[in-house]
Amino acid sequence: MKHVILGNGPAGVVAAETLRHYAARDEIVLVGCEPEPPYSRMAIPYLLMGRIGEEGTHLRKSADHFDRLGIRLVQDRATAVDDRARTVSLEKGAPLRYDRLLIATGSHPIMPSVPGIDSPGVHACWTLEDARAIARLAAKGKRVLQIGAGFIGCIIMESLAERGVKLTVVEMGDRMVPRMMTPTASGMIRRWVEGRGVRVMTGVKVDRIHAGAPLKAHLSDGQVVETDLVIASAGVRPNVEFLQGSRVRVGLGVQVDGAMRTSVPEVFAAGDVAEAAEFGTGKSFVNAIQPDAVEQARAAALGMLDRPIQSSGALAFNVLDTLGLVSTSFGQWGGVAGGQGVEEVDEAAFRYLSLQFERDVVVGATAIGLTQHVGALRGLIQGRIRLGEWKDRLLRTPGQFVEAYVARSQPTSVVR
Repeated sequence: MKHVILGNGPAGVVAAETLRHYAARDEIVLVGCEPEPPYSRMAIPYLLMGRIGEEGTHLRKSADHFDRLGIRLVQDRATAVDDRARTVSLEKGAPLRYDRLLIATGSHPIMPSVPGIDSPGVHACWTLEDARAIARLAAKGKRVLQIGAGFIGCIIMESLAERGVKLTVVEMGDRMVPRMMTPTASGMIRRWVEGRGVRVMTGVKVDRIHAGAPLKAHLSDGQVVETDLVIASAGVRPNVEFLQGSRVRVGLGVQVDGAMRTSVPEVFAAGDVAEAAEFGTGKSFVNAIQPDAVEQARAAALGMLDRPIQSSGALAFNVLDTLGLVSTSFGQWGGVAGGQGVEEVDEAAFRYLSLQFERDVVVGATAIGLTQHVGALRGLIQGRIRLGEWKDRLLRTPGQFVEAYVARSQPTSVVR
């Protein structure tokens, strides 16, 4: 059997290795569109900080890793899929025939649609080539304007601040990380980064960029920001354009069932490109985080070998380190209709906790500065643990979530 995997990021690599583990003789082809060894985008901030070299971003450190496993690497870009003929057209090479296909093409950065966004000195921060360009321009003391203060933007922010640049962040939304943090938590993160010299502007967007040295960014509130470098981190979109004309169903991403199978039985999807069911709600969403991509890849590989496993749904969770302030959000952190919620705030200590309930089950949580026991939060949510009388205790004192988790998941281990 021949397996073709489009995308050589974490999902593609893990899927290829899983296939080889269970199918010693099958043919496996791993296709990546960048002229680099398979690497992790999540390592790029550490590269910009100088904590690792480029080889530190590589997913597998041995140069002959894929050769030893009999996995053929192809550097090319998929341009079309003919799911009736079971072939993938490539930009440069001959079409690839497949028996099973995995779409793990990930996502691409959204570049704001503003005049001048293609000017010299304006970059995304998504590829190793982007990182090389940013490293050349983001020297100590240089002025940098970052567009976007979402999850990806806050990750990039840390690496820029560590390089010693003068950083201004513009976010068109009403707060930082609006898709993973409550308003109170977002405000706390903003105060933290501003206290470390980052200028943050929310509710403002870039209207146009005037090329030159310096670059001039004209903002919607009338301000003009002069800068040496502009970094666009306004979010990402799944890479699905090459699927036009195929029978593979696409919504926000490639739609899959609980076994990561698409609308075409021989085609699977995993990672940032996949639109799967959310744990607890069953609603379809794209959960673009690396741990989930890896789990989806293993499930997809087993499905490609006709050994499917059914997922209970992907749990939305984010862990973010913003200039040393660690924040997390899990599940339905914004609450549910008819549910209850509670917040515990310590502004001086930069500690925050929010719990969201549906009846007597915690369905979502947000935390800042609470790194030691966040696994218990995830356990409460993913285990859908019935709290009973512990719900009232948590509504009064939400910080007792660890005790609640132990008491309700291992009731005989605690004397009350």
